[in-house]
Parts: sequence; C-alpha cells; structure tokens
Amino acid sequence: MKSSIKANLAAHRGDLRIDFARGLANWFILVDHVPQDAVNLLTLRNFGFSGAADVFVLVTGYAAAILFGKMTVERGFVVTTTRIFRRVGKLYAVHLVVFVLYISTIGWVAAGYAAPDIIAEYHVVGILSDPIRMLMHGLFLLSKPLNLDILQLLITLLAVFPFALASLLRWPNLTLSGSIALYAAARLFGLNLPAYPAGSTYLNPFTWQLVFVLGAWLALHGGDLVRSLQELRTLRLLAVAYLLFALLVSLAGKDPALHSLLPDFLVSPFTPNDRDNLAPYRLLHLLALALLFTRFVPADGDVFDTKAVQPILKCGEEWLACFCGGVFLSFAGHFVLITSPNSLLLQIGLSVAGIAMMTAFAYYVSWSKRQDHAVRLGARA
Repeated sequence: MKSSIKANLAAHRGDLRIDFARGLANWFILVDHVPQDAVNLLTLRNFGFSGAADVFVLVTGYAAAILFGKMTVERGFVVTTTRIFRRVGKLYAVHLVVFVLYISTIGWVAAGYAAPDIIAEYHVVGILSDPIRMLMHGLFLLSKPLNLDILQLLITLLAVFPFALASLLRWPNLTLSGSIALYAAARLFGLNLPAYPAGSTYLNPFTWQLVFVLGAWLALHGGDLVRSLQELRTLRLLAVAYLLFALLVSLAGKDPALHSLLPDFLVSPFTPNDRDNLAPYRLLHLLALALLFTRFVPADGDVFDTKAVQPILKCGEEWLACFCGGVFLSFAGHFVLITSPNSLLLQIGLSVAGIAMMTAFAYYVSWSKRQDHAVRLGARA
C-alpha cells in the first residue's frame, strides 16, 4: 500500500459532507419517485445533467473506501474482505425483504382498489403472470420493479469491491484507468446485464461502476490533486459555466418555448438524458458539482452545526433505512395523487409529509441503535 494512501486515510476525520450529500440525495430520490408531483421540479435532476442517484453512488464509493481502507490498514485485507461481504449480505437481505413486501403491496393495492395500471407502471407484471419466475429473478437482482434500481446497483458494486479495493490500494491510477476503459467498452459495445421480464437493468453496472470507483479513488488517492485543482480559478469558472450550460439545456428539454429559442444542435445531443448508461456529459456535470461543493463547503464547516441541517445529516447517517422507507413512501404518495383530486397543495403536502416521515424514521433507527449499543455495553460490564 502506498504511503500517500495511508496518509490520506489517516487524514479523514468525520467528513460530515458525506452524510449531508447522502441525506439530501435521499430526500430528492423520495420526491423524484412520485410522478406528477410539482415538488420534484425543485430536485437536482431538473437543474443539470446529473441527479440524486449520481451523488448517492459517488458518495457511497467515497465512504466505502474510507471505511474499508482504514480497516485494511488496521486489521488486514482478509478481515476487511469478510466485513465487506457481511455488509453485502446485509444489503442483500434488506433488498429481498423490501422486494417481496414492495411487489406484494403493489399487487394488493392494484387488486383492492381496481388500479391495474399500477402493475405495468411499476414493472411488476410478472407478479400476476408468473410470480415464481419473478421472485427467482429477484433473488439474482434481475427483476426491475420501479425505484429499487439504486439499491440493486450498490449491492452489485459492493460485491466486487474487495477486488477493486485491493487494486486501488496498490495501483490506484491503473485501477481508475481500468474502470474508465470498462466504462468506455460498455458504452461502445452495449454491455449490460439482462433483466426480467425484458430488456436490461436500469442503471448499467458496467458504466455506473466508474462513479463508484471514482469516489473510492478520490478518497484514497485523489485528495492532493483535487485540492490543487480547486485552487485554479480558471477551472472553477469553467465548472460554473458548464453547470449553467447544463441548467439551460435541461430547462430547454422540458420547456418547448425555451427549446425553440435555442439551436437544435445545442440541445439534441443531451436530450433525452442518458441516465441508464451514464452519458459522459452527465459524469462531467457530477464532477463539476463535486469540485465546487468541496471547494466552498469545508468538511468541518459551521453550516453542519445548524439545526436546519441536522435532519439531512441524520437521513444520510441512516441512509439504508431512509432509502428503503422512501421506496414505500413514494409509492404511497403516488397512489394518493392518482386516487384523489390532484392539486398543487396536495402535492406539496405529500412531499413535506414524506420527507418528515423519512426523517422521523431516521431518528428512530438511530435512537434504536444507541439503545442496543447501551445494552451490549451493560452486558459486558
């Protein structure tokens, strides 16, 4: 392991930007997953090419590299590998429970409230035609009910992370180059995993792995480079210019009147936004955001001490529970909207209520963990 990597790992001390980014991403994902909700016009995906999913995967790769990189230094690679696979097992078990409950809930709601369109909308047609086959594909993460794609992607990426981590600790730049090569090959040759009942996975793991690996590389090896790039005023201005360009193009893609004012060659290459295969312009947008955010928001910034930010940090700290809860909350919000007289006030109320319930759930999970920890300490005493 390079001494510079050990130094980078030792320098990481409770970066609250990780929890902030994942918590805010959880809020955005919840709102984004409710169709016909005006509030989701305010989320990240409407102001540029990348969205909450991109931030979520990048930050998770960054956090995983810090956690398991330090563990490798302190306890060795063999122990670290077993801890990674234990984490994968936990995520997989959570996914199975959520998957079964989710598709069962959708099927029950569709049958009980005479809303058969929900079955097709949430891509769970197999629950009626061939439930056993759908469940079997779910075991292999190949069923693709709507809104579970991020969790399925993270399980896949973490399952191969021990190999990526070993390579990153020895040959960080070569590993990143290999990740870029795999990304390019996947886009060039159309590599992806099959999905049930048809097509391929929503978030292509062969392309999205680059976001995860890039986050890990930045945590282990890219600190000095990022700090030097942040000091380049010209680069910061270019990043701002690109974000403004992405904002203009994204708004034009949704507003025909604005689209008509811009030349087609300026908008068409970015419309529709290639999310599934992670278009290069989307990745560049994410990097521009990360560059400016980390430049102007320090890891120990006073903003993280304010009461208004604490709920976001808590949702980032308990990201798995919040994400899983958000899957059901978004479905409930969508169901209310399609079965009630829709209005802007109702949409706002549902979004606020959903975020409040997610945040309350995060605080409960955190409190429950503390109680379990106190019991364990008392038993040892």
